[in-house]
Amino acid sequence: MSSPQPTTAAQDADRSAIEDIVRTFFAAFTSGPDSTTRLDALRELFLPGAVIVKTCGGEPTVYGVDGFIAPRQALLAGGTLTDFREWALPGRTEVFGDIAHHFCAYAKSGTQHGVAFTGRGMKTIQFVRTGAGWRISAAAWDDERDGLTIADSWTSPS
Repeated sequence: MSSPQPTTAAQDADRSAIEDIVRTFFAAFTSGPDSTTRLDALRELFLPGAVIVKTCGGEPTVYGVDGFIAPRQALLAGGTLTDFREWALPGRTEVFGDIAHHFCAYAKSGTQHGVAFTGRGMKTIQFVRTGAGWRISAAAWDDERDGLTIADSWTSPS
């Protein structure tokens, strides 16, 4: 196995831009008065034809951008889900030319219908470089459940 090559300033800038998008993506999933504004801003992060897939132990649910955002806006602004937020845990970003991938663990917590909850999962987000910068072309996630847990190596800084 070869040792990692030093990165160039351009590669560092690409990773930084992608990681900014990842932070914005996760920050959008926070309940409260600005949730609609944050979720509306997500549209600018996605390619118009992006695909978002929820697995979570069942048959995959496939969304387009608006089909993904609309129910989350209703949930985050509807009042039955409070004190909710999602955040990225350690992950890795890989870039090759005009494509990139970010794979990370994530956590979430909140209160729904008066019952507090927490959870964790893994998300994969694919990116392409456009004339307007990096955009999400696809995303998918799966959550922990009985028989499926995140390895410690994903949740603790290295």
